Amino acid sequence: MVAVLLGWNPGVGDTWPGYSRVVDELGAAGVHRRAWPTGTGTLPGPGADAWLLLHGKAGSGLIGHGVVASAPYPVAAPELEHGTQTCIDVDFDVLLPLGDQVPVDILAARAPLTDWAAAAATGACRPLPEDQARAIRELWAECLPADENDPVLPVPGTLPQDALIRVGVNRYERNPHARRVCLAHHGTSCAACGFSFEAAYGPEGEGFIHVHHLVPASQLGPGYELDPVGDLVPLCPNCHAMAHRRRVPYTVAELRAMRSSAGYISGSVVSQQELDAQAEARRILGSK
Repeated sequence: MVAVLLGWNPGVGDTWPGYSRVVDELGAAGVHRRAWPTGTGTLPGPGADAWLLLHGKAGSGLIGHGVVASAPYPVAAPELEHGTQTCIDVDFDVLLPLGDQVPVDILAARAPLTDWAAAAATGACRPLPEDQARAIRELWAECLPADENDPVLPVPGTLPQDALIRVGVNRYERNPHARRVCLAHHGTSCAACGFSFEAAYGPEGEGFIHVHHLVPASQLGPGYELDPVGDLVPLCPNCHAMAHRRRVPYTVAELRAMRSSAGYISGSVVSQQELDAQAEARRILGSK
């Protein structure tokens, strides 16, 4: 077993109060951990895919993906006969707004081995065999767009967990508002090597660059407030990957020193005048 299905009815119990708020927070944080009751039966261990299946007045369908983050553990539940229930922790990495779920009839057409209507209504965990997990991943990949800020990364849930290595970026680097403020101040060229996607690729590269959080996670206290100008810098994907290659990220100065010691000269950004001259040259050559 490589995956588990989590049935959820928003109108029953208090499984997920404030779901819409959590969807917004996940967009900035990148992950949301939640304890989930397992019910009975054998379940996959940590690292397995967890698929959230909606059922109820809001409709039925696949609405989220996460990764099982713990082995089952007991939780006090005075309302139950035995006084406890078994839960697992799930790190959700995609949650769709209510109404945007992948409809259950499409699920049934692509992965027909499960009674999806019954599975959604149970409200508990149930294991999924590999063939159905594979069909769900393929459907999920078709329905969800890639990350516009990093289209190279696969959409969470579209690849088996054992095919992935998780990169340690933090939620400040994913915050869309902070990103806009950072790039408005610093521009979209890499702060370490000077690379510009727009200069290298033309209009298709305009505005594309990663954003890196300068403050080491070990220094973040509970009262920390992000300064998008002072705490974030633009980095190209190469430099960003290098920055996160150690537990305490390399600083921009350290990245520049690495490049210098390796014999590289800092890159330069092509001016608008040079871009215009290149466009004019292509026009002249194309007219002959």
